[in-house]
Amino acid sequence: MLFVTDQTREAHMATWTWRFEKADGAETQPAVEPEEFTTQGDAESWLGEYWKPLLAGGAEQVRLFEDATEIYGPMSLKAAEEA
Repeated sequence: MLFVTDQTREAHMATWTWRFEKADGAETQPAVEPEEFTTQGDAESWLGEYWKPLLAGGAEQVRLFEDATEIYGPMSLKAAEEA
């Protein structure tokens, strides 16, 4: 039988991170250093706030990961600029 406690949940909380890339998919350093996020919504809100300086700093697209699993991407930052 497996017992799950609050402490166990904390130890296994997912970490949401962004990968920043050039248009060709090569990884690049972001102009704004992100934190590690505990929810997908927090990660997406952060990107919504910082996409302009990220694009100006050379990141042209991003990928979102939950731990080591890619959730989506590549997502163009230029498309947001054109919208």
